Amino acid sequence: MKRFVLLATLLASSAFAQDVPPTPLDVPAQAPATGVGAPTSGGPLEVDVTGGISAPMPIAIPYMPAAAIAQTPAGSTDALGRQLAEIVTNDLRNSGLFTPLPPAQLRTVMFPEVQAPAFDYWSGSGAQALVQGYIRANGDGTLTVGCYLYDVSAQNELMRQGFVVPPSDWRRAAHKCADMVYARLTGEGPYFDSRVVYVSETGPKGNRIKRLSIMDQDGANHRFLTNGQSIVLTPRFSPNQQSIVYMSYVGRVPAIYVYEIGSGRQRMVVQNVATTFAPRFSPDGRWILFSMATGGNTDLYRVSAQGGAPQKLTNSPGIDTGGSYSPDGSRIVFESDRSGGQQLYVMNADGSNQQRISFGGGRYATPVWSPRGDLIAFTRISGGFRIGVMSPSGGGEKILTNSWQDEGPSWSPNGRVLMFYRAAQGRSGKADLWSVDLTGVNERRVPTPLDGSDPSWGPLRP
Repeated sequence: MKRFVLLATLLASSAFAQDVPPTPLDVPAQAPATGVGAPTSGGPLEVDVTGGISAPMPIAIPYMPAAAIAQTPAGSTDALGRQLAEIVTNDLRNSGLFTPLPPAQLRTVMFPEVQAPAFDYWSGSGAQALVQGYIRANGDGTLTVGCYLYDVSAQNELMRQGFVVPPSDWRRAAHKCADMVYARLTGEGPYFDSRVVYVSETGPKGNRIKRLSIMDQDGANHRFLTNGQSIVLTPRFSPNQQSIVYMSYVGRVPAIYVYEIGSGRQRMVVQNVATTFAPRFSPDGRWILFSMATGGNTDLYRVSAQGGAPQKLTNSPGIDTGGSYSPDGSRIVFESDRSGGQQLYVMNADGSNQQRISFGGGRYATPVWSPRGDLIAFTRISGGFRIGVMSPSGGGEKILTNSWQDEGPSWSPNGRVLMFYRAAQGRSGKADLWSVDLTGVNERRVPTPLDGSDPSWGPLRP
């Protein structure tokens, strides 16, 4: 897998800096929300991740100039500079916490100005924060993308990052720039440089073609992984993002498979069993948690990610399924109808100490533990399907959506946003991917070429 190279050279001499911006310093991907840069009159520049939804921060992201116009396999550097700014703009706008000024309406930033902003102009623009950057084609075929964040009122630099990337990864540089800005101004973890695997759907409701698909979190770089000859359901990323575990109907028998993203190879996880479904990797990637139906009962099992004999974790009458590990791998949340209807339970990773945690009206399904460990997301079924969250002990339940059928939540890498799928009412069978943050206010549709369901949001990319 190709990796980004974080620039780590020191500032250039002052004479050199008059001609080109210094190579960005090696700075952390996430800095504290306070204590970096001089404070403004109202304190350090930051976004309240709860209150910021109602009053998003105005931010300026002008087109990023090229050190010199050059042709690359990804396009000319001047065109890439415009597209970089547009991607950063879209990422920050989609978070709901920022109101980017339209890049096309902003002044043209020349290359030497990247490190010397025209603060008099930006102060009159209404922007509180400013993102400037540049792109440079290198002699070895790679691209250098630099990204700088400024406090307009205090007129100082808050943070900078730069990356050397192959031309094929230029979009990732934009997402990483947006991640830097988001993390610095909110104090939250980044999440834009991530991918989603999901089920792409097409065809009539009674005969849907379902294919594994993968894309960036904003819908770009989309590709199909399977051909649709067999139905696929519930794909889930491995922690290292090199494989996907999912359920497929091959020969009309549901079974669990692992798909290796690099090679395209697929293998069955558990051999010679009747029905296995609802798989998910453990946080360390060593185990696959799944459900297996035998003798009229369905229980949770785990098996080595490399295959082998399954280990049974539950043994109650009814259906135990939908297991999801806590981030540290010590506990599992799952759904069970042992009490007469679908409810949520937690237990230790070895199956001990099983306890019910959902007691609201209706039924509860598809639980998934937040990567921060503080919340469990779920689908609540009560006069409709809604996405909600609660604490691991069952307290603080909050319903985030209010459509006809929303289900199957999946967490962003920073534990602040949930992606899910929304089915249309009626006979069409149409479903789309949507996201909502923990306020329940910032809800938006995620673009996909066809219909989509069963999203799994992967970890932040390395």
